[in-house]
Amino acid sequence: MTGTGTAAPRVGSVSRETSESSVSVTVDLDGTGEANVNTGVPFFDHMLTAFARHSLTDLTVSATGDVHIDVHHTVEDTGIALGEALLAALGDKRGITRYGDALVPLDEALAQAVVDISGRPYLVHSGEPAGFEFHLIGGHYTGSMVRHFFEALVLNARLTVHLKLVEGRDPHHIAEAEFKAFARAFGAAKRYDARVTGVPSTKGAL
Repeated sequence: MTGTGTAAPRVGSVSRETSESSVSVTVDLDGTGEANVNTGVPFFDHMLTAFARHSLTDLTVSATGDVHIDVHHTVEDTGIALGEALLAALGDKRGITRYGDALVPLDEALAQAVVDISGRPYLVHSGEPAGFEFHLIGGHYTGSMVRHFFEALVLNARLTVHLKLVEGRDPHHIAEAEFKAFARAFGAAKRYDARVTGVPSTKGAL
């Protein structure tokens, strides 16, 4: 879409099967933020639902995995599948805004995210307080899974993302502010801009 005509549906579906998990993801980038998420990891479901709502991306996720051992495999494999689905849905990226940024508070926590739909995967993630990575949120989701999820997503969606915690004390608030900041920034970056002709890059490809 380049300002005229009708855009093709921006939908992506990915299924991923390993000995550790089974994941199916469908995204619609031009949705209204509806989510149907079940990963067997309740706090992670909450974060993915927040991503859908605040990025205005319709999202369906069904995952089963060895969460009786650790949530690591399910979180990572969901991040991989979601990244692949986002990449497929973005298509040739013609007419998109490309860049997005957001600063999102949740009570005492404040997170900033900047997203470039660049085709070059790179994550800079900073600011979380010492010990956050060891904290169990909801009794099952360790703080370290926040970065681990974004590493998997960014690599497979081929995004450049800077994600920074500016302030924060409560682990739940920290994680949720980060997910919501990313959602808002991605939501802005994926939008069509009627002024953009072709791909928003001097290279002619993203």
